[in-house]
Amino acid sequence: MTVRGSDGDWQDEVRRVARGIRRRVLAHTVANSGGYLSQACSAAEILATLYIKSMNLAPVKTPILPGPFPGTPGPGNRRYTTGAAYNGEQGADFDRFILSPAQYALALYAALAEVGRLAPEGMQQFNQDGGIVEMIGAEHSPGMEVMTGSLGQGLSQAAGIAAARRLKGETGRVWVFMSDGEFQSGQNWEAVQAAAHHRLANLAVVVDVNGQQCDGEVGSVMTVEPLKKRLESFGARVCRLNGHNIEALAGAGSLRPQNRPLVILANTNPCQGLALLRARSPKLHYVRFGGEDERLAYREALKILEVPED
Repeated sequence: MTVRGSDGDWQDEVRRVARGIRRRVLAHTVANSGGYLSQACSAAEILATLYIKSMNLAPVKTPILPGPFPGTPGPGNRRYTTGAAYNGEQGADFDRFILSPAQYALALYAALAEVGRLAPEGMQQFNQDGGIVEMIGAEHSPGMEVMTGSLGQGLSQAAGIAAARRLKGETGRVWVFMSDGEFQSGQNWEAVQAAAHHRLANLAVVVDVNGQQCDGEVGSVMTVEPLKKRLESFGARVCRLNGHNIEALAGAGSLRPQNRPLVILANTNPCQGLALLRARSPKLHYVRFGGEDERLAYREALKILEVPED
């Protein structure tokens, strides 16, 4: 499902999808006594806006049920496919999507399920042996088409894809979802510099600036601020906004900067929609329950999200 209509018909759908992303990831976390929960809380509106409003993706006929792992890629493996099919048929006019921080995979799967691209029962295959619904998404995982490494390699690959698409005369954009902690990696600064030098105006980057990473707060590990000024100095057009404001996200995503890549810095709250999570600060990267009492508390929070909003 992709809704790209006039004002008044897409906002409710984006809010529904964002709530559904949090609900699905929280349900998974409760059922498995752990999960990447803060990523879903911070990125829900970003992913929902991308899929419902900003990205021009081809539709899928029916939600796709993930199959078994097709084996490693190679010239002798004709069964191998990437996860790009969940984003629709690739074509010159359609956009492409790259998820850079692969630990956001669970949030992406939830988004795909909410917009009718992934069969909901496919999420039950999460992190199962022999499956493709990986805990840390790979190029064969739903919604992914490249392996973005342990961290920080998605932008470089997206820039290469954007350059190739321009050479081929394709009009579709290349969208990259990133996290702010990735800018502690030098490779991303080289990628921004190269994208600006080659004037890749068909490259759009959305960064979940939630201030969190594996070891705690980004600023306590190694600050990346002032991120907007730094990115601008490398040649990008940069917008900074509230990442839970869907109108602001959609407005920034509609910009078509001339001769340079677009970077949207979306300031977010890693506990958005789930106040209970704040008690775990500053270590929010992965939630693993300390006991049955904590699990029951999160189950009660899930009941609230399961009640449809008016």
